[in-house]
Amino acid sequence: MTSQVRIVDAAHRVVLFDIDGTLLRTDRAGRRAMDLAFDEVLGVRGDPHYHYDGRTDRQIVRAQLRHAGLADDAIDATFDALVARYLVHLDAILSTEPDVAQQCAGVDVLLATLSREPAVTLGLLTGNVRAGAARKLAAVQLDIDAFAVGAFGCDHEDRPALPAIARERATQHLGVDVPGPQLVIIGDTPADIDCGRSLGVRALAVATGRYGVDELASHAPYATFATLEDTHRVIEAILA
Repeated sequence: MTSQVRIVDAAHRVVLFDIDGTLLRTDRAGRRAMDLAFDEVLGVRGDPHYHYDGRTDRQIVRAQLRHAGLADDAIDATFDALVARYLVHLDAILSTEPDVAQQCAGVDVLLATLSREPAVTLGLLTGNVRAGAARKLAAVQLDIDAFAVGAFGCDHEDRPALPAIARERATQHLGVDVPGPQLVIIGDTPADIDCGRSLGVRALAVATGRYGVDELASHAPYATFATLEDTHRVIEAILA
């Protein structure tokens, strides 16, 4: 006799928020902290023109250290030490520059409204390592523990691998299988839109980062918003 896998109610949504450019902005605090860590640990600098948007921290480290001439085995060997120093510098920047971190428009109301919705589980899907994500969220008075599930840059180097990790964690958290189409990713980059396609994940794009509405819309998300301020329309797109 085969056991039947229970599937989460079809109306339920696991809503996975990107952080930088979606929930908050930090005026390049993460980049500055990473540059300080590169210099302190290895005495090197990365490419100032390299865009961090939509990339995982591990991917950023690899690209920047390759640019500086390091081989992959050396990069892998030093990653943990670099992240440790990055977190120290990130803490220092966020604590000494209290206005550097700001919530994006509409975030507070949207999160508060979704947290009261029984058909929604809040989560994160971000290229930040988890410890970095927690620090950035705390800087804008958000608690990482308010997000029940998530996938982070420390889980995998490639962003397209993160939705499957988040799906597995949502399944464990809810105790039932969560199909990909019941995941919703909200992000500000083409990478956020594209990363969950293989699972049928719904992507909502918001133009509060580096990319404009038209550029994001060209990647065919389910919906595109200038900001997250229109709470009703955003929730409608999540639950539709």
